[in-house]
Amino acid sequence: MAAPLKIIYAGSPQYAVPALEKLIESGKNVVAVITQPDKPVGRRQALTPTPVKLCAQKHGLPVFDFAKIRDHVAEIKELGADIMLTCAYGQLLTEQILNIFPKGVWNLHASLLPKFRGASPVQSSILAGETHTGVTVMKTELTLDTGDILLVKRCEIGNLTSGGLFAKLSQLSAEAAVEAVGYLEKGNVQLLMQDESKATLCKKINKSDCKIDFNEPHEAVLRKIKAFSPAPAAFCYFNGSLLNIFDAEPCVGVSGAAGTVIAADKRGISVACGTGGVIITELQPAGGKRMRAADFVNGRKIKAGDILD
Repeated sequence: MAAPLKIIYAGSPQYAVPALEKLIESGKNVVAVITQPDKPVGRRQALTPTPVKLCAQKHGLPVFDFAKIRDHVAEIKELGADIMLTCAYGQLLTEQILNIFPKGVWNLHASLLPKFRGASPVQSSILAGETHTGVTVMKTELTLDTGDILLVKRCEIGNLTSGGLFAKLSQLSAEAAVEAVGYLEKGNVQLLMQDESKATLCKKINKSDCKIDFNEPHEAVLRKIKAFSPAPAAFCYFNGSLLNIFDAEPCVGVSGAAGTVIAADKRGISVACGTGGVIITELQPAGGKRMRAADFVNGRKIKAGDILD
């Protein structure tokens, strides 16, 4: 029987919690957890631990929240781990860190590599109109998301927003983590090189990237809304005030000048695009709460002929 590997797990946000939970639940030998430092949150700026830190503490695991992991090589080496698994950890690893682990450092990346290397693979897959995405477990190298592939798990994107797809991929990452450790423990690992000719890069998303251009075809408008929901949220303006848009659906048989409100009723706000149209179903006015577009219609004077820009 293969010897259990000693694992250090590095992750930070809620997205990375299911993989840690699954490793523990499956009896894998997680010897320590590394995460980002506590951060001030909310109006009171209360120092708040990462979801991964809370999970590690719940299970009684040693947890380290290094401000700069590169400054703690000796401390990590002392833990005697065979591998490190990373999932949305949030810090770059140096060569000295990578060299600690005799069986390698492995990253759970939320795309079908080599597509969408970089900071926003989930949003970018929706924006690009992909029908499928997935999780790739790859060997971590110094260059960004270029390492050889251990395994891939695919899933359909369907009609999901980014938030929904994150949740789906988070669960898929959990399955991939346990599967990957199983392969590494057996020692019969066959890696696949990434095809550099098919590589694409995606950058960190800024709020300015989220402005809706209704001159675009309705498919592109829909993809932008879904890709940036729930955060940082696609947006437009109505009467000079910002509207964050969280969800929409296609509007069949619409024609009119781009940005024109065709109808505002219980279905939501129907808006003409460069080709076709969309029905905005969920939004948030400036200074207000997230709500159904139908409720926004009831409470404000928005009507056919108005303009969203």
